[in-house]
Amino acid sequence: MRESGLTRTEFSVSTLDPGDGVESADGKTIVGEPSFGALRIAVLVPCYNEQAAVTLVVTAFRNALPGAAIHVFDNNSTDTTRALAVAAGAIVRNVSLQGKGNVVRRMFADVDADVYVLADGDATYHAPSAPGLIRELIDHGLDMVVATRVPDHHDAYRRGHRLGNRMLTGAMNSIFGGSFTDMLSGYRVFSRRFVKSFPAMSRGFEIETELTIHALELRMPCAEIATPYGLRSADSPSKLRTYSDGLRILNMIVRLFAVERPLRFYGVIGALLAALALILSTPVLLTYIETGLVPRFPTAILSTGIAILSALSFVTGLILETVTIGRREAKHLHYLASGTAVGGEQSRIGQ
Repeated sequence: MRESGLTRTEFSVSTLDPGDGVESADGKTIVGEPSFGALRIAVLVPCYNEQAAVTLVVTAFRNALPGAAIHVFDNNSTDTTRALAVAAGAIVRNVSLQGKGNVVRRMFADVDADVYVLADGDATYHAPSAPGLIRELIDHGLDMVVATRVPDHHDAYRRGHRLGNRMLTGAMNSIFGGSFTDMLSGYRVFSRRFVKSFPAMSRGFEIETELTIHALELRMPCAEIATPYGLRSADSPSKLRTYSDGLRILNMIVRLFAVERPLRFYGVIGALLAALALILSTPVLLTYIETGLVPRFPTAILSTGIAILSALSFVTGLILETVTIGRREAKHLHYLASGTAVGGEQSRIGQ
C-alpha cells in the first residue's frame, strides 16, 4: 500500500482482501458490512442493452447492500433490460439522451442519498466489495473511493485497453497533479457533497475523466482500492469503442486542461509561438544589424504577427486564470453547502 497526496495525505491506495473486506488507509482490515445505520445508500447502475447481466447485477448488489436502493437507469435499451431490472427489484428510470455521461448527469440530479455507489450494468464489477468501499469512505471522511480493476481472467481487461488507460491516466495525472492509477474505472463510491457539486458536462464514456478531474480541482479527499474485475458475458458485448472513445477521452482531458488550467495551457501555446517567432526573426535581425537592410519583408511580417499572437495567448491565459479562480471558488462553496463529510473523520479540503 502506498500513500500520496492530492493534498498530501488525502489520497491513498489500498488492496482488496480475497474476501469481502478491504485494507483501509490505516492498514486495518475492513469486513464488508450489510448495514450502515441510518445512512441512505443508493446504487446507481447505467444500462444499455444489458439483458444478459442486469439481473445478476441487481441481485448481487441487493445481497451485498440489503438496505440500499438499487436504481437502474435505462438508456434506450432495445432488449428486455428494463423488464428484467424491474423483476429483480430495482427502481428503473429511462434516460432518452444517449450516452453514459448523460445518464450519470440524470442519476446525480434525480437520486437523493447520503452515499452513492456507481457501477456498470455488465456484471464485471465485484458487488461484494461495495460494503468495504463504503466503509472506507465513511471511516476516513472521503468524497470518492475508486475501485481499481484487478482482472480475474486474462481476457477480462484487454491489453490495449489497459495500455490506453495507463497513458490517459498518466496524462491526466501530469496535467492536474493527481496520483490515480485507474482513472477510467466505472466502479466508484461518492459522498453526497461530491454528487451534488458535480456539473456533469460529458456525454459519453469520458464521464469518468470528468469525475476524476472534479475531485482534483476541488482537492477532495479520495482513495483507490483494488477490486476484482470479471469477464463480460458473451451475450453482453462491450459498448466501448476503443479508438473513438479513447480520442473523446483525450479530447476531454485537453478541454478540461484549457478550462481548469488556462494559464498553463495558453502559456504553453504562447511559449511555442514565441519560440517560432524568434527562430523566424533571428536571421532577419542579424542581417539588419550587419547591413541596416530588411531583405525579407514577408518573414519579418510573419514573425511579428506570430510574436503578437504569442503575447495575446499569454494575456488570454492571465484573464481566463482569474475567471477560473472565481469559478472554482463558487464550485467549492457549492460543495461545502451540499453537506458535511460522511462519517466521523473530518475532511481537510485545501489544506
